[in-house]
Amino acid sequence: QVQLVESGGGLVQAGGSLRLSCAASGSRFSFNIMGWYRQAPGKQRELVANIISGGSTKYADSVKGRFSISRDNAKNTVYLQMDSLLPEDTAVYYCNVRTMVDSYWFEYWGQGTQVTVSS
Repeated sequence: QVQLVESGGGLVQAGGSLRLSCAASGSRFSFNIMGWYRQAPGKQRELVANIISGGSTKYADSVKGRFSISRDNAKNTVYLQMDSLLPEDTAVYYCNVRTMVDSYWFEYWGQGTQVTVSS
């Protein structure tokens, strides 16, 4: 059973920084893609950033230049460094991991961690 343990959310003033972490465990297969999504009240869940095992990254346009995603493959952990935070970054952030087994993708979600940015 794959488990995702998130940490690092909280309350911060605009312009501040937070670092989210997500540790994945419970699979004997590698986690091909690890990333973060977020969902603000009344809005759809959206991709923030993801990173594949080889290191390539993808970012939402709204966070480019402010957020940085990284991973430690030895620890099966993905990080999201969030700088220059804006009130519109306020949302529940969810860790997401995907693994391919025999040509099938399996996807797992964390429980979510609240990020609140005050103006």
